[in-house]
Amino acid sequence: MELSVLVLLLVVPVSLAQEDLEGKVFVFPKETNTSHVILRPTITRPLQKVSVCLRTYSELSRPYSLFSMATRRNPDAFHIYFEPPYTYKLFINNATAVFTATWEPFYWRHICVTWDSIHRGVYLWLNGKLSFQRPPKTQYHRNAYYIDSESSIVLGQDKDSYGGGFNASQSLVGEISDVHIWDYALTPEDIQKVISGDLHGNVINWKSLSYEVKGDVHVKPAPQQ
Repeated sequence: MELSVLVLLLVVPVSLAQEDLEGKVFVFPKETNTSHVILRPTITRPLQKVSVCLRTYSELSRPYSLFSMATRRNPDAFHIYFEPPYTYKLFINNATAVFTATWEPFYWRHICVTWDSIHRGVYLWLNGKLSFQRPPKTQYHRNAYYIDSESSIVLGQDKDSYGGGFNASQSLVGEISDVHIWDYALTPEDIQKVISGDLHGNVINWKSLSYEVKGDVHVKPAPQQ
């Protein structure tokens, strides 16, 4: 009995966890092509609607990836990418939407992205306010109608494929917290509830997060924002 318990402890990765991370942040201290956080979503069917919210801080002046969801069909199934000082790019399957921020980027920011394939809507909310969208580079194609249920999600890196493949020049140096994901499009009222902490994700929930840390990423108490 004691031997079987010891073997189980040896094969379970020490970086694998599921816990309440309220009041904590993931810290990405340096540029790297290995460090990232893997999220374990609860998805049982293809998604036609998705909402992703998170808080982030970085002083990088180069572009970097915040959130990257890949499927076997598409490495950019749902990707949030920031190009300082004011440009956000959202990649959803074969579609790209470009948004412009309107304030100093080097502060903590609360970001929400909502996508509704049925009504062809992609929206970016920054600190609770709807952001201006530029014309998309590509229009939605048929395979943008849904996101496969079998997906892989990482924070702080851009997945080049379902299995991995990262580029240090696109890595985040900074912090991420309060990550939540829903299988529906949030309303403006929902966004305000998320910001105040009264609404939590039903696919990924920061207060009950299943995740795995890879490389040099630390979980620390959240600073005053």
